[in-house]
Amino acid sequence: MEAKELLKKVRKIEIKSRGLSRDIFAGQYHSAFKGRGMTFSEVREYQHGDDIRSIDWNVTARFNHPYVKVFEEERELTVVLLVDVSGSREFGTRGMLKKNIITEIAAVLSFSAIQNNDKIGVIFFSSKVEKFIPPKKGSKHILHIIRELIDFVPENRDTDLTEPLRFMTNAIKKRSTVFMISDFLQSYDMLPGNMASKPSMFADTLKIAARKHDVVAIRIYDERETILPPVGFLRVRDAETGKLRWVDTLSAKVREQYSSWWRVHDKTLSDLFVKTGIDAVSINTAEDYVKPLIKLFKKRA
Repeated sequence: MEAKELLKKVRKIEIKSRGLSRDIFAGQYHSAFKGRGMTFSEVREYQHGDDIRSIDWNVTARFNHPYVKVFEEERELTVVLLVDVSGSREFGTRGMLKKNIITEIAAVLSFSAIQNNDKIGVIFFSSKVEKFIPPKKGSKHILHIIRELIDFVPENRDTDLTEPLRFMTNAIKKRSTVFMISDFLQSYDMLPGNMASKPSMFADTLKIAARKHDVVAIRIYDERETILPPVGFLRVRDAETGKLRWVDTLSAKVREQYSSWWRVHDKTLSDLFVKTGIDAVSINTAEDYVKPLIKLFKKRA
């Protein structure tokens, strides 16, 4: 992409994302994602009902009157975005590609983090970790992230959801809030007659990551991934493998196989998120992503 066009897109995303994070998400983000540690704030006189374990004995001895230490919640967080850049993100049927929504949501979360004085980093992944931007603060850092979100070209087009989780668990030592933004389609062939997925360690890796970090799943999907319309023969291409195939969409059996695969896939993911204690939200490419995100924030708050 030419520099002039890239800057124009960056500016457009910046204006929209900064506005949403300032006017809509700032308060919701602040209350939904709180620091997990406690830091010393001040010393004050003991009051009835205070925990005696918080008494500051040095100050008490000096003034011959009980004083207690006051702690406040550590507000600063480290936020990590795991952003899916595989081939399947290029799909979309209502004028909005999955990758565009992924970009906007990542940008909104980035600006929300910065306004909350949090560090933010990004891991771009396909079937491998494509790029790692370590957590930092500042507007320049955010603009760098947005430029990468818009213009990044991955080396691989297929997906392995275990790789970014493994990398993140090893690379990020401090407990962090982790947003995994993906369609969660992992080496699946969604075409009728071939619904099986290759074996994966995703579930085990997700459990390990969730024990160390506060993981949130944001799943982006398109309506046409759930229901196949009866429009005759379609020539379809797998965005990750490049395979071409003809599909008879007038066949009720084919359409049911297609829908059945989605139902199983959807339930499997939902059950996994519940089992691992991960908050999750699913966002349709045809809908406004603001409401589902606010609902997620309110649920956590």
